[in-house]
Amino acid sequence: MTALVVTGAGVASAAGLGLAAMTRQLRTPAAWPPVSGLYPGELPYPSAPAFVDFDARACLGRKGTSFLDRATALAMVACGQAIEHSGLVLDEFTRTRTGIALGTTVGSLRSSSEFSRETLVADRPYLVNPVLFPNTVMNCAAGQAAIRYGLAGVNSTVAAGRLGFLGALRYAANVLRRGYADVMLTGAVEEFTPQRAWWHRHSGACGLPGEAAAVFLVERGNTACAAGRAPLAEVLAMAGGYHPGGDPAGLRDRLVACMQAVLTQAALDPSGVDAVAVTEGGGPQDRRIGDEAVAAVLGAHPASRVSVQDQLGDCGAAAGALQFAAILAGQGRADGADASAGLLAGWTSEGGYAAAVIRSCAGAGAHRG
Repeated sequence: MTALVVTGAGVASAAGLGLAAMTRQLRTPAAWPPVSGLYPGELPYPSAPAFVDFDARACLGRKGTSFLDRATALAMVACGQAIEHSGLVLDEFTRTRTGIALGTTVGSLRSSSEFSRETLVADRPYLVNPVLFPNTVMNCAAGQAAIRYGLAGVNSTVAAGRLGFLGALRYAANVLRRGYADVMLTGAVEEFTPQRAWWHRHSGACGLPGEAAAVFLVERGNTACAAGRAPLAEVLAMAGGYHPGGDPAGLRDRLVACMQAVLTQAALDPSGVDAVAVTEGGGPQDRRIGDEAVAAVLGAHPASRVSVQDQLGDCGAAAGALQFAAILAGQGRADGADASAGLLAGWTSEGGYAAAVIRSCAGAGAHRG
C-alpha cells in the first residue's frame, strides 16, 4: 500500500497561530481569560478557551474577508500555514493536483442560524441578504480556501461531528491512493459562537466549548521525496465503520476491534504505542467508552494519554485534528526517542467510529519552525 506522509501543518487555536503555539500551551497550561467581550451579553459561559485575538483581516488581508464567517476564516488561515510550513510551491501544475478534505460538524452554525432567522423576520417577500447565503453551506470553508490559494484539485467537506477529522483523513487517503490528487490539505474546523455555546450547554457535553482549525498537508511518500519535502509523520493505517443502534456496549466492542485492526495493519504491537488520543467532549458515558476501549486494546502498556480539551476546549470536529497535531509535535514521545507511534480513535453517539495510527518523525515539532 502506498505510504502517506504529512509534510506540513497549520493550526489556529485558542493557544494562537501555529503548531508551536499549540505545543507550548499543552506543555505549560494557563488559565484562560474571560471572553465575554467577544460576544457581549450573548454567551452562556463566563469564560471559555476561544481564540479571543483572532482577526481574519490581520491574517488574510482586507480583500475578500468582509463576509467570511469565523469557521471559514480559521480554516483558510490554517490551510495557508500548512502550505507555507511544507514548502509546497503552488504553480500552474501543482494547483491542479492539490485538493482539500475538511471535516466539520455543520459548518458555521452561526451563519445558518442567522440566515434562517432572516427568513422569519425580514420583510415579505422575505428579502434576505443574499450575501449571507454562501456561509450557510457546509463546504464554504473548503471552497473559500481553494479559491484563495487557487487550488483546482478534489474539494470535499466531511460532516461527521467528532469524527470529522478522521473522516477527512480517510477521504484524503482514498483520493491520494487512487491518484486523483498528489497533495491533499486535510483537517477539520469548528468555530466558537453564541449559537455553538448554546448547543454545547444543551447537548450535555463536558467541559467548555472551544474553537480551532488544524490542517495538514498529506501526500504520497514518493511525491514528497521527489519534491524534497521532509516528512513530519507517516500515516500507517486507518479504519472505520458504523454500529447500528449505537448502544454503548456494542459501540465499545466495535471501537476496540477497529483499534486492534489498525494496529495490525500498521504491524504495531500495543507495547509500541507511545501515545493514544480518543474522542473528547461528550458526556460521561462517552468518556467511559473511550477508557474501556483503550484499556482493552493497550492493557497495561504505558502509552501517554494525549488530551487537548482541558487547555483548548471542546473543539468538536477539530478535536481529532488537534490531537493529531499534538502527537505529530511529539506529545507522548519519550526523551531521546527518534520517533513515536500514536493511536487516534473517535466515535459518535449515533454509532460511527474510526481509528488511525501515525508515526511522527524525530524533531517533527520543531521541523521548519
